[in-house]
Amino acid sequence: GGKDLKTEQERITRMNILVCTPGRLLQHMDQTPNFDCSNLQVLALDEADRILDLGFAKTLNAIIENLPKHRQTMLFSATQTKSVKDLARLSLQNPEYIAVHDKSDYSTPKQLQQHYMVTELPGKLDMLFSFMKTHLQCKAIVFLSSCKQVRFVFETFCKLQPGVPLMQLHGKQKQQKRVDIFTQFSRTKHAYLFCTDVAARGLDFPAVDWVLQVDCPEDADTYIHRVGRTARYDLAGRALLFLLPSEEEAMVELLKKKRVPIEKIRVKQSRKQSIQQQMQAFCFKDPEIKYLGQKTFVSYVRSVYLQRNKDVFDVSALPLEEYAASLGLPGAPRIRFVKSSAAASEESGSESDASESEEKAVSVKQKAQPKSKIDRMFQRKNQSILADHYTKLVDQEGDRLAMTKLTDAGDDDDDFMTLKRVDHDLDDDTLPVHSQQSKRSLRKTKKEIVKTATRGEKLLFDDEGEAHPVYEFEALDDFMKEGSVSEKQRAYVEKGLAEMRDADAADRATAREKRREKRQKRKQREREVRGNDDDGDFTSSASLRARKHISSGSDSEESDVDAHRRSQKPSKKRARIMEVAEPTTLEDQERLALQLLGAL
Repeated sequence: GGKDLKTEQERITRMNILVCTPGRLLQHMDQTPNFDCSNLQVLALDEADRILDLGFAKTLNAIIENLPKHRQTMLFSATQTKSVKDLARLSLQNPEYIAVHDKSDYSTPKQLQQHYMVTELPGKLDMLFSFMKTHLQCKAIVFLSSCKQVRFVFETFCKLQPGVPLMQLHGKQKQQKRVDIFTQFSRTKHAYLFCTDVAARGLDFPAVDWVLQVDCPEDADTYIHRVGRTARYDLAGRALLFLLPSEEEAMVELLKKKRVPIEKIRVKQSRKQSIQQQMQAFCFKDPEIKYLGQKTFVSYVRSVYLQRNKDVFDVSALPLEEYAASLGLPGAPRIRFVKSSAAASEESGSESDASESEEKAVSVKQKAQPKSKIDRMFQRKNQSILADHYTKLVDQEGDRLAMTKLTDAGDDDDDFMTLKRVDHDLDDDTLPVHSQQSKRSLRKTKKEIVKTATRGEKLLFDDEGEAHPVYEFEALDDFMKEGSVSEKQRAYVEKGLAEMRDADAADRATAREKRREKRQKRKQREREVRGNDDDGDFTSSASLRARKHISSGSDSEESDVDAHRRSQKPSKKRARIMEVAEPTTLEDQERLALQLLGAL
């Protein structure tokens, strides 16, 4: 599944061994032409107990109908099923049961060390983070009960930076993303993988040192599959299970029935680190973390509530307020099914008291009969057009619980709950007089309300998550203990002057640097202009001298003196003069002309 169907259709007819999921195999049976299973010889089911579960019942029945009856069927699983109904569905005749650990004392490998520890629900994340800080050089898999928990723990622990690579794997991710994470975790030597039960079966992670089960598994079979990710083949491994005080007794008993050797350990409180304040700071600063924490709270409580084994999982025993605080939430989100279950337990425990209170209520109703139409109106049960079941849906569970508790309180609270009629008649003088106001006057009143209304107070949160106002006033006694007012004024003035001097010095240094850069740029421009002028002077002087030599053929003493004087005159621009022997013949003059042309 998860790949292109057309590509598989081109290859599937040329295969002898086919590895597939039940859904994709049934899809090929229905949609792929020339896909014939009549010659099938062997049918192998891996994780057979899960495939034979009710979730794959219809798919598996449809697949078996298309397979030949004369075949060899093999079932593989760490927790094999022996149900006669499940085996009959596969048309098995005289099946043979082969078990690796059937004759051994334990159902898990001998090289696997298994321990469990009892911790309160609010301290689970503290314990997990403390374990990670003390086991940085290891490769571990951490199992949680829901996808929301995996995302929340992964995001918050990445912000805490424990010092080891972290990864997440859950069913909400796409298949390619899960494959990439599986490959990355398999190649990494030291890392922690937060995952759900999607990684409990069928995945072979090499060299896993620890398997941590932060949330209790639903049964012993799930526990066996989880710890099976470590101690593969002949390698050693360790497993640690976190249990709540309400889960310890029943879960340990289930593991003993499955022949799982597990020992209890205790944690040194000196090595335990608390991360509650950091979690609160994350929730205050990042609304997405807060929203994810709320979803995590609800998903965990729902997973406990939906478990079948109520001896292990008891929602009423969970400290919800403390657990919400450990996640960094300001309060526990309201969950209807938890309150309804608590109300049902209270109702079942107080049936005898309810019968007595009903008798008293009947006697009171008989005495207090409605006398007028208004009294009859207040005695009606359905005072709206909505149905009774809709009013039950809209009814808040907290109000219902409060009503039940108050009714069971006794005769002392009867006066509090009894409906008493009060005279609400008003005199004409007390009635307010409403006058029609113009839009202009209404606009003025709105402006006055805005001016006089109290404005919100701005708060700042420190690293520990505590709120502080922007400007905090100090007590007068504490202020006077530090020194007199004059001394503080003098110190404040000196401090301000020192800051001004430092700022002035910095400004002066910056101005000097800017002036120096400006001078350098100006000098650079002048050098470039001077270089261009020098080249022009050199060419012009050389050409003039050549013309004079060519026209006259010989220089007189006066021309030499004049030329020498012109060369000795001071000028701002220095000209480069090229010394050349006096040409005597026509060839010498041509050679001089070529030299001058080459200089250009």
